[in-house]
Amino acid sequence: MRIVNIEIINEKAMTLLKGLELLNLIRVKKDKPIHPTQAPIWTKYKGTMSKQPIHEIDQQQKTLRKEWA
Repeated sequence: MRIVNIEIINEKAMTLLKGLELLNLIRVKKDKPIHPTQAPIWTKYKGTMSKQPIHEIDQQQKTLRKEWA
């Protein structure tokens, strides 16, 4: 048995999948709903780094690499 995730673009596809499920060829699992109160994980880290020019970031990275060497 294989598991495949499918993104439904047209509701007609859902009808076809339900038909295949009735024939016991596939099993359709429902997505777990995302609670509206639950924010995406990336929002926890949004804005944690200040905006810096790329050359400053490169310099900091080089300094850190030298410290580890």
